[in-house]
Amino acid sequence: MRSLHDLVHRIDAVTPVDRDRSVDALRALAILGVVLGHWLVTALTTADGALRGTSPLAHMPWLAPVSWVFQTLAVFFMVGGHVAAKGYASARARGVSYGAWAGSRLRRLFRPVAAVLVVWTVAAGSMLAAGVDRDTLHTLLQLVLSPLWFLLVFAALTAATPLVARFGPAWPLVAVVAVDLGRFALGGPAWLGWINVAAGWLVPYCLGAAWARGAFVRRRSAALLLAGGAATTTALVVWGGYPAAMVGVPGAEVSNLNPPTLAAVCFGLAQCGLALLVREPLARLMRRPAAWAGVALLNLSAMTVFLWHQTAMMAVTATGLLFGTRLPGLHTVPDAPGWIPARLAWLPVFVLALLVCWTAFRTYEQGGRRRSRGGSVIVRGNRAAVREDSHA
Repeated sequence: MRSLHDLVHRIDAVTPVDRDRSVDALRALAILGVVLGHWLVTALTTADGALRGTSPLAHMPWLAPVSWVFQTLAVFFMVGGHVAAKGYASARARGVSYGAWAGSRLRRLFRPVAAVLVVWTVAAGSMLAAGVDRDTLHTLLQLVLSPLWFLLVFAALTAATPLVARFGPAWPLVAVVAVDLGRFALGGPAWLGWINVAAGWLVPYCLGAAWARGAFVRRRSAALLLAGGAATTTALVVWGGYPAAMVGVPGAEVSNLNPPTLAAVCFGLAQCGLALLVREPLARLMRRPAAWAGVALLNLSAMTVFLWHQTAMMAVTATGLLFGTRLPGLHTVPDAPGWIPARLAWLPVFVLALLVCWTAFRTYEQGGRRRSRGGSVIVRGNRAAVREDSHA
């Protein structure tokens, strides 16, 4: 306990006094929302002898509000736009070239991806050789690889920061409106929706860049964003025919997320407004060394947690099959309220499996930093992270 106490205070001590810790807290909450959301709305069943992906939202649509809490990608993109815009401005002031700045940020994004791809390439080959059902393998690979779209979009927006940071969120929002009008009102082709993969997430990214330029100093602006986004989302769901769930639901005719719809984008604006409103309480909370240490450590391994959380869930599910029976909340169809407490009971096991993955693969994200003589590798990692992701 003494060493943990010392670690917490060392992390607090090496953090620059001018760092806006609320930004890190928002990013940590966004990552946790995505992870918990996937664990709660994704289920693997063995009803027909093979592992199949399904969702409790498909069987119990009244659970749609769960997606309102845990679909937090808009907040992550807003924070990303804020940090990238401030970081690029700081790099220019120091005389750092665009190529050096972009290369450094993109390497930090994609280093941990290589480990995931290598491990799952070997795993997929081994499962094929062992005669694993192809539908099962397809389900597993889809869960592992589908989240990578997030990194590709985020990387593209990061690389385009010098350009997009000059624009407000209104321009991509207009593009989203035009795309949805073309798809749903005018009967245009479905592929139009994929324009929103860029335009939809560009809205919160540009919002973050505007925040970096000094917008949202007054709480009134954030409150208007929250109220306007929530009201528009409600109208689109109630009268516009958009789904209530803010994530993809298997078998649904329209998904709010794949690709993003106007409803999802407006919902994201409301979330961003709420995030901006809670910055001050978060900043006060982050003055507590223990709270700040947890946030700092999670941010150090945010991509590792994001990339391996589905693997952790699948590992627990596969291990459970060794018991020779379908375990409630793990292999059973999520079609009744009893599935909910059963799944909640599995969350600590998912966390333990994710900790194993984190222990094995976190060094790929942290760049293999060497341990100092004093054994303060995490503190060194925190210091490096503070410098790399400086908000100044």
